[in-house]
Amino acid sequence: MKSTALLALVATGLLAACSSARDERLQTAPANSTPIAHNTIVDCPVYDGMKKSSLVLAQTTAGNEVQVTDTINAYFVRVRLDKDGQTRMGYMDRRCFGERGSK
Repeated sequence: MKSTALLALVATGLLAACSSARDERLQTAPANSTPIAHNTIVDCPVYDGMKKSSLVLAQTTAGNEVQVTDTINAYFVRVRLDKDGQTRMGYMDRRCFGERGSK
C-alpha cells in the first residue's frame, strides 16, 4: 500500500514539473523583435492598456503608419507610433488595420 502511494506521489510530482516547465517556456518565449509597419484604415486611439476604458495616449487617423511590435491577443496589438515628434508605445484594436490576407 505504501509503495502504491509513493508511486502515485512521484508520478504527480513529475507531471507537475513538466507542466510548469512548459508554462515557463510559453511565458518567456521571445517576442518578434522586429516591428512591422502597418497603415490604419480608420481613426483609432492608442491606449495605455488593453481595455477600451484605458487612457488614450494618442489618436491616429486613417492612413497613419504605426509599427506593430507584438500581437498581444485576439483583440489588441502593441504598437509604436511617432506623432508630433514623440514616440509613443501603446495598444491598438486589431480592427484598426482591416483584414489581413490569408496565409
